[in-house]
Amino acid sequence: MIDREGVEHELEGEVGWSLMEVIREAGLPIEAACGGCCACATCHVYVEPEWLPRLEEPCEDENMMLDEAFEVRDNSRLSCQIRLTEELEGIRVVLAPEF
Repeated sequence: MIDREGVEHELEGEVGWSLMEVIREAGLPIEAACGGCCACATCHVYVEPEWLPRLEEPCEDENMMLDEAFEVRDNSRLSCQIRLTEELEGIRVVLAPEF
């Protein structure tokens, strides 16, 4: 995970946790205002392109929340909607800018 200053962090989490939970538990600056309910976009991340095919497609709610986010890119996702699996070990994301 790369923070907003460009510093890379190696984080550990449990299968079944959301990526947002892993980032938050590591004490990194992610607001996650809704607590993972897909009701805001304060856990917005950019997923490294090679990892996108391994993720489930975003649901309608996630797409609606991303429409409200700042600096959305093709690889934007809400980290609360990415559930860790063994296949996602080593996933690389960048925290999106905060406004």
